[in-house]
Amino acid sequence: MDIEQLVAAMTPEVFATLQQAVETGKWPNGAELTAEQKDNSLAAVLLYQAKVAQTNEHMTIGADGEMVHKSKSELRQELKNETEIMRTKLADD
Repeated sequence: MDIEQLVAAMTPEVFATLQQAVETGKWPNGAELTAEQKDNSLAAVLLYQAKVAQTNEHMTIGADGEMVHKSKSELRQELKNETEIMRTKLADD
């Protein structure tokens, strides 16, 4: 099985587990990743983002294999379009 087949066969749950492991440096059971595991997991996460997820989120890998960078104004616009959950006025003490 080559890397393309491996990434195509990866489930969203496996991707989420690998992504969390790369972010925290630990597996869900608390065991630390070895240097080789970190490298391989990061490569799998980046390939999955580029080949399967094809997300356009800031700081992810796009379908073209390049990192997606957004400007402040683009990020503000995205946040502005999201539904507001709650707004409150803070009382002066």
